[in-house]
Amino acid sequence: MTTQLVPAELLQKADKILFVAHLALGDFTYMQSCFRAFTQAYPHIKVHLWVDELRRTDDETQWEHLKKYSLYDWVNSSSLFDKVYSQTYSPQLFEQSVKEAQAENYPIVISLAVLHRHKYVNLIRRLSPNGFIVGQKKRVRFYDIPKHLIYRKLDAFIPAYKISKKHQANLQAVPHISEIYAGWFHTLFNIGVSDSERLPYVDIPEKWREYAQLQFNDWGFREGQRVFFINGYSKSADRSWKIERVLDLAAEIKRQPAWSNAGIIINVVPDQMQYARSVIAQRPIEHVHLFSATTNFFQLPAILSVCNLIISVETAVMHLANAVHVPVIALMRQTSPEWVPIDASITTIIKVKKRKAWMDEITVNDVMKVLRSEE
Repeated sequence: MTTQLVPAELLQKADKILFVAHLALGDFTYMQSCFRAFTQAYPHIKVHLWVDELRRTDDETQWEHLKKYSLYDWVNSSSLFDKVYSQTYSPQLFEQSVKEAQAENYPIVISLAVLHRHKYVNLIRRLSPNGFIVGQKKRVRFYDIPKHLIYRKLDAFIPAYKISKKHQANLQAVPHISEIYAGWFHTLFNIGVSDSERLPYVDIPEKWREYAQLQFNDWGFREGQRVFFINGYSKSADRSWKIERVLDLAAEIKRQPAWSNAGIIINVVPDQMQYARSVIAQRPIEHVHLFSATTNFFQLPAILSVCNLIISVETAVMHLANAVHVPVIALMRQTSPEWVPIDASITTIIKVKKRKAWMDEITVNDVMKVLRSEE
């Protein structure tokens, strides 16, 4: 007998469902396939998505930046969702969104949050006081009565996944994050997501494909010219390379006779662009250009799709490289082995040697060795 957390009878009767998650670009790159599988299995159910902002703040100076989070461009353009809650970055807008969701009277609400799990249990019960709710749950100490009481609000739960030191040291096999996500949807709804269906994809609007070609022309890149894309930025310092090291790599690539005429695009996050410009102004290199997707998310995958090779630290760029089918050299720590880019046929991994080492343990020479070996 087939078992699933959300009863089949309820799914047959439901007209809509709400998923709640604190999504990053990398999360959605792989979770998108699961949402697609759900819509194919239950075409009569409208899918609504609540994108919760972990950086929610009452500091008005941060709102302009938070409301431009690039993920919103992607999910709002997707045909998978009939409604997206994307204004949760301020307490006031969060409360407005809560009232809006309560008015929907959702029959099913699913939390996919892996951080602050118990807080999201409270949130989804608040969003749907009478609906069937499922959330993530981790082991709770017997004396932590408040959390035990919170988890009782759930109608069903998904056990939290855990990455151990053995996983990090490559002493024990670890499932890929896409397999973990697919497992959740199978447990919830008895939906299967095959290995091939778990491969990431991004539907780039034609407008942004044309933009990428025009941008290449503006940079003076010729048809057939080899173009490298280098990204040293992530959300945390331990996963990042400084712009100075990125520029060192660009210079070293250009020193190689085979790549002396190559174009190089250096990705920069918007709030670091001014500093990056000051650094590159002191070390100008021919055919090396700074780039930042300041207008729309799709600028990034559009540019990636017309490059020949992508070199990136551990962030969404390395997964988007797989989504646009461009070879990637991914620089990674040991702490998140489940997050390696999924397509091994076009991915080369360079890992730090020590378990808790920062990204800067990987040197320019380490990358150049891999580059030379693959040419």
